[in-house]
Amino acid sequence: MSHPHATPETPEEATPSGPGAAPHPPGNPAADGTTPAAPAAAPINPAVTPPAELHRLLSAGLGAAARAWLDQALDEAAAHPGTHGPISVWELRLAEAGRRCGEAHADAVRVLILHTARADTEALTRVYDQGTADERRAVLHALPHLVPGPDARPLVEDALRTNDTRLVAAAVGPYCARHLDAHAWRHAVLKCLFTGVALDRVADLARRARGDGELARMLGDYADERTAAGRPVPEDLHRVRALALAPAGSASASSTPSHTTDDPHGKES
Repeated sequence: MSHPHATPETPEEATPSGPGAAPHPPGNPAADGTTPAAPAAAPINPAVTPPAELHRLLSAGLGAAARAWLDQALDEAAAHPGTHGPISVWELRLAEAGRRCGEAHADAVRVLILHTARADTEALTRVYDQGTADERRAVLHALPHLVPGPDARPLVEDALRTNDTRLVAAAVGPYCARHLDAHAWRHAVLKCLFTGVALDRVADLARRARGDGELARMLGDYADERTAAGRPVPEDLHRVRALALAPAGSASASSTPSHTTDDPHGKES
């Protein structure tokens, strides 16, 4: 959200260190006098990372100024959770997150603020409706942590109607896997194919796709359409169609929503 009252920051505060930032040269110089760069850290997936772990990773990865800003933002969110007046102070911090902590960390920072503020479905819907694409994406990532039931399905469905690939990718996370019915979930898979979002981004894909004959039919029809038009068929499609054509077996529940989660802890935060 673009809020006129958001506190401005200085450029150095927006320069993170640690994972996701430009690495400091490690080790000894090579023979040509150059120093090899450190390997980039794997990006954080805030939809499946427990909030306590998010906080630990951010504390390790942010520079001092950004870390101090995050601590203050979390203190404000904890002190004034929910809705207070026309806009809560933590909502202003959502708008600042990218500039304060760097875009590489912004999703995780926003999810952590939303979790600390104990944002319910009403608050999440307000942030989604009024926010920028970045803030909408953070709401989608936060849903598995904050909404135990299907109440926030309209937010996922709205994101899947867009052609913003980053929103579509966020929409097909664990909350989608748990709460979209079979018809809507199949169309979410097709939306990924239409927009070029890798099907690896679809949470719980193997379980829900396996043995789903209707999904196999839809994927086959889409492949035929592309072939007839002289267009390539995404490799993702063949892989998932093979899953859908496989015997359902123990994954026969793939056509119905489930509370199975990609969270390694096996539960919602």
